[in-house]
Amino acid sequence: MATVNVSGSIISIETDRLLAQVHTEGYVSGIKGGTLVDKASGACDLGHGLDIVDFLLEPKWDDPSDGPCEHPYHHGDALHGDLPKRYVEGPQVCTQAKRLDFEVIEGDGFVAVRQWYRWEWANYGNAPGSRWEQTMVFADGLRYFLSADRVTSVNTVDELILRIDLPGHLKHSAGAEFAQMYMSYEGYVPSSEFVEDWAPDARFLYQRDDDAIPERMIRGYQVRPEDKPVAWLLGMPLEPSDVFQAWCHQRGYVCHIMEIGGRRVQAGESFGAAYAIGWFDDIPQAEATYDLMKGARGLVVEADGWGLTADL
Repeated sequence: MATVNVSGSIISIETDRLLAQVHTEGYVSGIKGGTLVDKASGACDLGHGLDIVDFLLEPKWDDPSDGPCEHPYHHGDALHGDLPKRYVEGPQVCTQAKRLDFEVIEGDGFVAVRQWYRWEWANYGNAPGSRWEQTMVFADGLRYFLSADRVTSVNTVDELILRIDLPGHLKHSAGAEFAQMYMSYEGYVPSSEFVEDWAPDARFLYQRDDDAIPERMIRGYQVRPEDKPVAWLLGMPLEPSDVFQAWCHQRGYVCHIMEIGGRRVQAGESFGAAYAIGWFDDIPQAEATYDLMKGARGLVVEADGWGLTADL
């Protein structure tokens, strides 16, 4: 039976298949790093958190002729590479929001957590105040949780992007903690490839081509078994066309960035995506699960139930 305990800023969740924590103060959004435990294998996530949220951007270079920019986006190094990006609104939610408002919903066999925040500053004549909302559902019978991020913009932007960590960054020591990586647009990559640092645009960069949307979008890593059953921690945006760019680069840890949106948004309009994030025995099992939910873009929750939707 799914249960939840709220103690100050820590929300502890247990289902018949999972343990997890959500922290609403400090380093916030998504699932607290190291707390998503798979009861079947005993594995836990190895990073800084899952479905962690950053800021709003657009795929352009900073340009003083476009207006005031108090928060420039640096580039040209192993941190950001040479991908055209600039901040639309900030700050970074995970590191700088410090505290999130939240709501917990308990139902028959599930627990849901909703969190939200409004960005506080903006560049290039944009207004601050766009609202981000995240809904997560933990249900009995599932080794993964469902999550959806939605942004309602106060600005009109030609290509508005939400940056998230999905499934989440991976802390490791020369690949010792994980066996291999999987990216549906690249295939399997051994952990030995993630030793020396490289920039986001150097290797394993996904950039959306509307004429060639992939059948699925699945990324994650295989935890080293160490006498336990094999377990894959995977993140899966359920509508592949929602992903604008994604990279998986080494920068002291594996940086699992995913950018959602990248299309025109009018002031007052919303965009976002829905995901399944959690544990699987292997990639074929994840693909079969993906296909059952493919096309979902939103998540609705009421006290009497929850469901994925094709709309936000």
